[in-house]
Amino acid sequence: MAAVRVEAVLAAAEEQEAEKRRSITVEKELELEYDLGNLLAVDRNPPPAAALRGAGPRREALLQALARDNTQLLVSRLWELPAERAGGAGGPLVAQLPEPTFRLPREKPPPKPRPPTRWEQFARLKGIRRKKKTSLVWDEQAKEWRRRWGYRRAGGDPSRAWLAEVPAGADPDEDQFARLRREKRERVARNELNRLRNLARAHRAGSAVPAAPLHPTGHQDRDELRRVARVARVSTASLGRFQPRLPKESAEPPSRSGGKKRRFEPLLGNLAAERSRQLELLRDMGSKKPVLDITRAVNKQMRQEEAEAAAANKGKKQSKRGKRGRRQQRPGRSGKKSGARRQPQQQKPAGGGSGGGRRKKA
Repeated sequence: MAAVRVEAVLAAAEEQEAEKRRSITVEKELELEYDLGNLLAVDRNPPPAAALRGAGPRREALLQALARDNTQLLVSRLWELPAERAGGAGGPLVAQLPEPTFRLPREKPPPKPRPPTRWEQFARLKGIRRKKKTSLVWDEQAKEWRRRWGYRRAGGDPSRAWLAEVPAGADPDEDQFARLRREKRERVARNELNRLRNLARAHRAGSAVPAAPLHPTGHQDRDELRRVARVARVSTASLGRFQPRLPKESAEPPSRSGGKKRRFEPLLGNLAAERSRQLELLRDMGSKKPVLDITRAVNKQMRQEEAEAAAANKGKKQSKRGKRGRRQQRPGRSGKKSGARRQPQQQKPAGGGSGGGRRKKA
């Protein structure tokens, strides 16, 4: 009796050991393709078609076993990679993944490159390379480090200095401080004009239809001024959030596109909602009947009826105006003009022709 028990225990232990080995070792006819950088494993082995037919517990069990075996092969490959302890000897074991080789598709299109400005085009043509300068320089007058540009820059603002040098050949009676302030205003205006030109050039390059230039002219309507103000506002890094508003301007900051801000779905979110959207899209593409927007169709029909009614009313008004004009011209036909027209017909036999009668009258 005791011998039978020992044999049963040994057989059970062997079965457990074989199950452990079976759970770690997976055999495939075709080796899987691995991309450890993306934690991706591609199985080229064809699954049994008979077991995948229909929906039942057998099919689910086969799919779970297939996913489990492929995951085991991927984990086994990960354990072959070089690893190290993160955060010291007592930290977790971290594997060093190689560079990914499989290019995953993008959900969103890549951003379009920004069109170069005129200075960038000129620098590229002349081979001028941009040299990065430090933002702080030593100011000999203040004996401290100051900014290279902007407020409280090194050397100070020449227009705010207490002493201004009179250049050679200049009028000695001219106010040099006023000249410096005027030149500064001209530089600021020139830079602002160049910035608006670059924005207009980028807008024309990004759109299929060329946009109107944003040059300041003396004949600008309200819409053009509003568009220029919006373009100038959103050209800052904060999209105009901290810019002072006009008296009748809306409190909401404008966007670069001029409309509502687009909101994208997260990359990793509700998979059920994404699946329903994709199925609905495929259903619409496969259906023979086109999708009808009732609101849009009703609005289009109403606009068409209004346009036809307006055209009919316009035609009636023009016909009434023509009748009134003909009625007013009827009494004037018996006047001097009508007599002058009939006079050559009475003198026609004497002249021997229409041309001779006219010459005789002249």
